[in-house]
Amino acid sequence: MKAKKNLLYIIGATMIFASGVFYLHLNKVSGNQVAISATEPELKLLSVDRQEKIAIENGSTFGILMSQVGIDSNLSQLIYSAALSEYDLANIRVGHFLELIFNPGDDILKELIYKIDSEKELRVICDLNKRVEAHKDVCSASVVPIPYEVKIVVKEGKIENSLYQSALADGVDERAIIALADAFQWSVDFALDPRVGDTFKFIYEERYLNSEYKMPGKILAGQYINDGKKYQVYYFKESGDNEGYFDENGNSVQKLFLKAPVSFKYISSGFTTGLRYVEAFNISTGHRAVDYAAAYGTPIRAVGDGTVIFAAYNGAYGNMVKIRHNGTHQTNYGHMSKFAVKKGTQVKQGDIIGYIGSTGFSTGPHLHYEMEKNGVKINPLAEVLPPGQAIAEENRERFFDSIKDWQTELGD
Repeated sequence: MKAKKNLLYIIGATMIFASGVFYLHLNKVSGNQVAISATEPELKLLSVDRQEKIAIENGSTFGILMSQVGIDSNLSQLIYSAALSEYDLANIRVGHFLELIFNPGDDILKELIYKIDSEKELRVICDLNKRVEAHKDVCSASVVPIPYEVKIVVKEGKIENSLYQSALADGVDERAIIALADAFQWSVDFALDPRVGDTFKFIYEERYLNSEYKMPGKILAGQYINDGKKYQVYYFKESGDNEGYFDENGNSVQKLFLKAPVSFKYISSGFTTGLRYVEAFNISTGHRAVDYAAAYGTPIRAVGDGTVIFAAYNGAYGNMVKIRHNGTHQTNYGHMSKFAVKKGTQVKQGDIIGYIGSTGFSTGPHLHYEMEKNGVKINPLAEVLPPGQAIAEENRERFFDSIKDWQTELGD
């Protein structure tokens, strides 16, 4: 009887144990399934990198900005050292941003991005698992093109007062208008040449990042009809040594001299060979020059490459700069408010040499601009200059093929 009770006890205990194990097994499987189901969305969420964008303000330094977001000084130094061969992060600029990308979940920094300018950015990629291996580099840096999404845009209009105001009224980005004027700057003086009724049409890039418009890109082609005369420009890269704007025949539109030393302003007094009466000083004088009236402090550009041979006060001319371009041509710039160059400075076409002022014999802020040819003052607006390097014969077919669609769009 006792043996029978013991047997029943053993059987009962075994069943209870088995039930418990079975219950635990079910609970374990069910628990895992619930856990997976509950955490699956979290795993998906955590798989996305966290990004932080830090504005660079006055007084900011790379080290201070990094410490503000919790990056320790050792890692900051590692990033700085890795970047130094590509870009010195001590030169970060106010108005730009540092973009930091962290691993999902653990907030460990994996990448730093700094846009150096509109065309390129610094990328520093870090693998902090390598920190335990002293012989390996933790961070590596490179400067790469900014990965814009590019859309091609066509704009056109008619001049009512100026290219700038007419294009702006048509909704064209101000930066694109300036780029268009720069593409034509060797052919058209937008301070003097435009006439009411002139027309323009141009094709250019619009740049986007993450589907957000950022800025205009390159001017690809343009047409300006000035007083019935048609000017066209096409961007083309023939080689590393010959890249820029060409006319429809493959001739470079870039010339020895710019048409104007001041952008988007107007001429108040043209070139004359006779006497000119100046009421403010009650005298008559010759004026073998062109006057560009512009706001005080407007930058003045060198119209061509050359050497500054004079930069000082010069009587009636006030603050004056003279540039010798070659054995034939020299240009002179008077009435400046201040200089941006000194005697002996080598300048390139388009470099800023000074700023509009009213020094010397002057009744208001303007630039007195002269051109000399073999020592004789000439009318710079009438000087015909040869174009730059034309496209080589063996590359002309490639050029004509590349502009075919643009010509159709411009209606040529």
